[in-house]
Amino acid sequence: MQTRPLGHSGIDVSLICLGTKTWGEQNTQAEAFEQMDYALSRSVNFWDAAEMYPEPVNKETAGETERIIGNWFSQTGRRSEVILATKVIGRSDRTWMRDGRTPRLTPEQIDLALDGSLKRLQTDYVDLYQVHWPDRPMGLFGEGNGSYVHKGTSDVVPIEETLGALGDLVKSGKVRAIGVSNETPWGLGRYLAAADELNLPRVVSIQNSYSLINRLFESGLSEFAWRENVGLLAYSPLGMGTLSGKYVGGTTPDRSRLALFPQFMQRYQSTVARDAITRYAELAREYDLTPTAIALGFVNSRPFVTSNIVGATSIEQLRENIDTAEVTISPELESAIDQVH
Repeated sequence: MQTRPLGHSGIDVSLICLGTKTWGEQNTQAEAFEQMDYALSRSVNFWDAAEMYPEPVNKETAGETERIIGNWFSQTGRRSEVILATKVIGRSDRTWMRDGRTPRLTPEQIDLALDGSLKRLQTDYVDLYQVHWPDRPMGLFGEGNGSYVHKGTSDVVPIEETLGALGDLVKSGKVRAIGVSNETPWGLGRYLAAADELNLPRVVSIQNSYSLINRLFESGLSEFAWRENVGLLAYSPLGMGTLSGKYVGGTTPDRSRLALFPQFMQRYQSTVARDAITRYAELAREYDLTPTAIALGFVNSRPFVTSNIVGATSIEQLRENIDTAEVTISPELESAIDQVH
């Protein structure tokens, strides 16, 4: 398994990252244990979680993913073999995650969130602690079709304050490195400027959506990866499974995310998206590859990608996802992909 440096942190992570957000919802603890065992057997040492997982998020299951990982650490004693990432949520109406308070990225709430994660994970540190989304209100998760959606308010926790709190966690030894997620070029630029101006830790990664049907990262953020050493941790590289080809032709397999949680799939169900997904599947057949191989192989091949976060509900899916680390995207195939795009 190829590894890549996590920014300037001195930490090397596997090209494939084990996503975990189905654990505790679509996957049982036993199934999650099987995935963790298998991932390490394939040298996938980088795992990504979040305080609110699994998805869809609700009061009854929030934190269950971290609890499952913590139980695995406790039973196996293999914490030191894993580069573990988790996240703190930004502004949200999920007040039950903060004992009745509106979640915000204040120092007090960040400390509270990390202590909760550490307790559930049964560890005294995380390798990468990430801001799950900004405190400032804005369009996220498909709203605006990729365009910035401004939602002005004076009630915003300054990025400098959030970064200062994260820096204190690094000093304490509870966190080794910090990152952001679902961030814009402006937001990432402010984090980097604040680090330089206030002598605070620099973010080493940005976790944003990136796939064959969402290449927005290339436009404004990829230059940061090159010039500032802030690599992409790509999430939803299969477009929530749509790029695996399993929905081509209008089919909806039982127990699939589209069947279980159609509300999450709307951004991938436009006529343009469905047409592109069908054409990518046809292209994969032309090159004797599976749709999954071409989709994940493309993300793996991008020079600004640090790690590709794959999720699976079965070992068979996980095996195919990990196998894509060996896929080569030839210049001819890349050109054909660009024509579809």
